[in-house]
Amino acid sequence: MADFASENLTGSRFEDVYLTGARFHDVDLTNARFHLVDLTGVMIRGAALVNVDMSGEIKNLRVNGVDVVPLVEAELNRRYPDRVKMRPAGADGFRDAWDILERLWQRTVERACGMAPELLHERVEGEWSFIETLRHLVFATDAWVKRAILGEPSPWDPLDLPCDEMPAGPGVPRDRGARPSLGEVLALRADRMATVRQVIADLTDGKLAGMTEPVREPGYPEPESFAVRRCLQAILNEEWEHRLYAERDLDVIESRSS
Repeated sequence: MADFASENLTGSRFEDVYLTGARFHDVDLTNARFHLVDLTGVMIRGAALVNVDMSGEIKNLRVNGVDVVPLVEAELNRRYPDRVKMRPAGADGFRDAWDILERLWQRTVERACGMAPELLHERVEGEWSFIETLRHLVFATDAWVKRAILGEPSPWDPLDLPCDEMPAGPGVPRDRGARPSLGEVLALRADRMATVRQVIADLTDGKLAGMTEPVREPGYPEPESFAVRRCLQAILNEEWEHRLYAERDLDVIESRSS
């Protein structure tokens, strides 16, 4: 079978091609047009979407001419009443949102503490393990709070875990083979969550509307100025979504082990 890696196939034509069982990773399908296939995020005609599981940022998704995104959003808000609070308007809203996230994560961590330690390193469908998820959230805090907002040029811990798609950068750790204990990672998490809590405690509407001072040293995010709201919103998004992913995968792992 053919492998396509680091290839630019822009404008290619695929006709009468079987892709059954194929895997796609870090593939750009922007503005593609498909007929008689099962995909998402592109224009599709004459296709069937059956037993499809989708997650991510979804906008303007029409099924048989109906935009289903408002229906999905309403259902998610019904299932998770705190979800609407993750888009706060002002500083007080960010404080409320962080209180909610700390409470929710406490429950999830308590659940994980009751599981066999080796299960917390188990991946589901190639997604991050529970331990890796916590490591990634440490990285997100280091990037968007300690570096972008607080101005620390190199805030990283060796256990920080960037997303797989992020290019290697100077000084940013990327030890995917590390297998720290839950206790080690929870200690890191406690430190970083305390940092976020302090930043949000000191937040005012004026600070929220401002920009960060650019960090000139190379690293992630890029050496530029960012809106403070963007940085803190990124943290809320990461914390909210990754907890849901973690709970979903813990359900699967528990069902397997039972």
